[in-house]
Amino acid sequence: MKLRIFTEPQQGASYEQLLAVARCAEDCGFDAFFRSDHYLRMGEGDARPGPTDAWITLAGLARDTTRIRLGTLMSAATFRLPAQLALIVAQVDAMSGGRVELGLGAGWFEEEHREFGIPFPSSVGERFDRLEEQLEIITGMWAAEDRYSFAGEHYQVTDNAGLPKPTQVPRPPIIVGGKGMKRTPALAARFADECNVSFAPAEHCSKLFAALDTACLRIGRDPSTIRRSAALVVCAGRDDKEIRARAAAIGRDVDELRENGAAGTAPEVAQRLSSWAATGATTLYLQILDLGDLNHLHFIAEEVAPLLGESEKPA
Repeated sequence: MKLRIFTEPQQGASYEQLLAVARCAEDCGFDAFFRSDHYLRMGEGDARPGPTDAWITLAGLARDTTRIRLGTLMSAATFRLPAQLALIVAQVDAMSGGRVELGLGAGWFEEEHREFGIPFPSSVGERFDRLEEQLEIITGMWAAEDRYSFAGEHYQVTDNAGLPKPTQVPRPPIIVGGKGMKRTPALAARFADECNVSFAPAEHCSKLFAALDTACLRIGRDPSTIRRSAALVVCAGRDDKEIRARAAAIGRDVDELRENGAAGTAPEVAQRLSSWAATGATTLYLQILDLGDLNHLHFIAEEVAPLLGESEKPA
């Protein structure tokens, strides 16, 4: 099982803090560093120094790291125009030497859109319609051998050169995620290299991945050609005192984290993470909320990961 580090910088983080976490994750041998694509803090608290843009952050990390894969979980389709996003991701992919992955979702945080003046379709159906058109345009532009055009209800692209092309061939991996049993599996089956379920019980992941299998077979795609992943918050420590200190640092209760995430000693966390393997998930995104606690990453890498068969560091 691959372990990836997942951060929420809208809660308050500078680029320097994110770089420190990304480099630590790289040194510890984690597979990837991902971040959310949000501009507004969730919940109470001080968000200073303020939000950072996901793709500007990843562009910097593309030059400031060497091995670790980089991506978003998830970029909101409401934030950027699709042809613009295709260009941005292709450019950052080139800057990283081919290490970028695009997680793209429909968008959901209405208050965030209001605060930053970003139009927010109130209909969930329209947001998914827009996501579908964005996926069509982005994959179409990257694959186009000549000029590319698209005429949809929400987006139109006319005679686009489809440049620049990403470094990765045939394209950077695309991740589609969500918790719904209909459109999320259907869109993932059509467009994605990976289907992600975040912050949901393992039982729900199993049901959604079964729906993904059905969606793949419906369009003639081999279900084994799409990866499955999950995301959950992690709070690990050597003993009860250290575990509670880490939980307190992020304003969470240990018992709640044990129920809804992965909290406890190394064996406890490893056992909890293993339960997602039974769903078919081969990748786990570990949400790290205290970006100043780099020892947490080292503990997971050195004490938890070996129990999951993740003990090898990169050369």
